[in-house]
Amino acid sequence: MRIPKSAIAPLLALALGCGGSDDNGDDSLIQDAAANYANIVEANYADTLSAAQELATSLDAFVAAPSQTTLDAAKNAWLAAREPYLQTEVFRFYDGPIDNPEDGPEGFLNAWPLDEAYIDYVSGTDDSGLVNSTDTIDGAALRGANEAGGETNIATGYHAIEFLLWGQDLSEDGPGNRPFTDYVTDGSGTATNQDRRGQYLSTVTDLLIEDLEGLETAWQDGSAYRTEFIDAAPEESLRRILTGMIILSGFETGGERLQTALDTADQEDEHSCFSDNTHRDMIQDVVGIQNVWLGSYERLDGSTVEGVSIRDVVASEDSDLADTLDAKIAASLSLANALQPPFDLEISSGNEAGRERVRALVISLQEQEALLQDVFRLFALEIPVVE
Repeated sequence: MRIPKSAIAPLLALALGCGGSDDNGDDSLIQDAAANYANIVEANYADTLSAAQELATSLDAFVAAPSQTTLDAAKNAWLAAREPYLQTEVFRFYDGPIDNPEDGPEGFLNAWPLDEAYIDYVSGTDDSGLVNSTDTIDGAALRGANEAGGETNIATGYHAIEFLLWGQDLSEDGPGNRPFTDYVTDGSGTATNQDRRGQYLSTVTDLLIEDLEGLETAWQDGSAYRTEFIDAAPEESLRRILTGMIILSGFETGGERLQTALDTADQEDEHSCFSDNTHRDMIQDVVGIQNVWLGSYERLDGSTVEGVSIRDVVASEDSDLADTLDAKIAASLSLANALQPPFDLEISSGNEAGRERVRALVISLQEQEALLQDVFRLFALEIPVVE
């Protein structure tokens, strides 16, 4: 979910007798941590782009020759592409390249929840959505249609591709089951407008690549944004990094993605509902937070980008708080890994054991958020509050 700039209001942190970073933090240590953070961001986005390009190759093969084999390969490529992207979500929420209010592409990449009928047919209809209209399908048209008339009118991004591959999820114990024949154009296909459906899938994937290329470029060494980020006052770099961590921990993952689904017990409120990949969303979000905290990122090729971490910065002022956050983030990751797919069943009103697993993760993320608030206070930084 995108958070508009106006929705994030600063709350002056309690100083607790502390001064700013000149008194509490080693500026050079913070600068080293910020430089390492930038290296991690660049590598993570490069991996995300690479995985998306592999997804595009699989989707091209599927559209060119629809079959169960090529559909399954495309689905697996989508699942693989989500893994590095989800780890990048910790780079959000401070008006950086991903979600700045002027041209940040987050709303085109990962907007959610998605009204399926805005894109294609759903149960009970056979002519709904942009696929089954006579509107032009090209990049400009889909960008213009994204969120036009409502926040759930999502036309682009990972979840649009997900729906086009899996179809509507009508089962509590499995993902959507769109047949590959929805894309067959020789007259034997199912549904209608098979050619437009394939065109839509190809176009929305091209947009995904375009947006990810822009993010990777924005964080490359020597780029304008990266240079400004590293050259910013140490307390400002630290504030941005911590803002991504705290909002993803509490408001976004713990709240919008988990608490809401737990409250409604409705599979329509799970993050990756078409593919039943929601449990991986939760795991990788926490992994992304841990990457930033520990200053280490494992790339898709097995190599590691690492250096001075935010943990090092915090430990230099309060080693006990650093140790406590170590344990809490590790506990959150363990609880995320304990979720049992499909997430539909975990939140089901009749599955108290599953609901307790989700509830335990929510509580852990809330506690993680509270500890990160202590970090903001430690450095006399403003705590972001999402209204």
